[in-house]
Amino acid sequence: MKRQNNRRIPRSPLVAECLGTALLLSIGLSLVIVMFGTGSPMAVLIPNEGTRRLITGFLFGTTGAAIALSSIGKESGAHINPVVTLGFCLMGKLDARIGLFYVLAQMLGAMLGSLPLLAWGAMGQSVAFGATLPGKGYTVQTVLMGEVVTTLALITGLCIFLGFRKLRPFTPAMFPFLYAVMVYAEAPISGTSTNPARSFGPAVISGQWQGWWIYWLGPLLGTLIALFICNSLADRIEVAKVYHFESDRVGIFRRKHR
Repeated sequence: MKRQNNRRIPRSPLVAECLGTALLLSIGLSLVIVMFGTGSPMAVLIPNEGTRRLITGFLFGTTGAAIALSSIGKESGAHINPVVTLGFCLMGKLDARIGLFYVLAQMLGAMLGSLPLLAWGAMGQSVAFGATLPGKGYTVQTVLMGEVVTTLALITGLCIFLGFRKLRPFTPAMFPFLYAVMVYAEAPISGTSTNPARSFGPAVISGQWQGWWIYWLGPLLGTLIALFICNSLADRIEVAKVYHFESDRVGIFRRKHR
């Protein structure tokens, strides 16, 4: 174990994780802006907000799935979310020191990926460039619970898909359908972040930090509850990746000891 902890942190997975997170935000939040920004033709083409939320969630999840399937995901494991990294660390699949660097790479990627959103100008500003903010009329407790429940669903889904060999190859396919349902049902409450990095990036460029702590605490609590519920599946999860399970070029994704 001491020998493992003294190893140098490999650079290529961190660069890939940073890039993957940047792509998730730049593409995913552009979808949010196009669907809901003031002046967008989508409000005329698809007047029902619920339908637009459903489509946005599906396409956002599809973006995450595409990153997992790509060469970027093959190199980094496509966590692209600090609580996914935390989950792998707590299950003993990823060294905590590497996990810390992964989170730093994700936060950097979130900031870099949000910068192109400024090109949307007034349309982007009208929706705070896709920032997750507490919904009007909802209490802090309700907004927090929304993030807890949606993140619980995400991490539980990952545990189930990754924990069973027959489901494992279909893990990326879970994201579009899961986020379609969650964004449709929950986005008016908290914005359906489930990802502190996803919330951090647009908050930086928009200056909208209302309830910022909810988007850390909620996903953290949701992850811990999910891991408690899915504890029996932890030993069945073999690698700290969302796809490309047999690829571990730098030897960091198969830590065995919990």
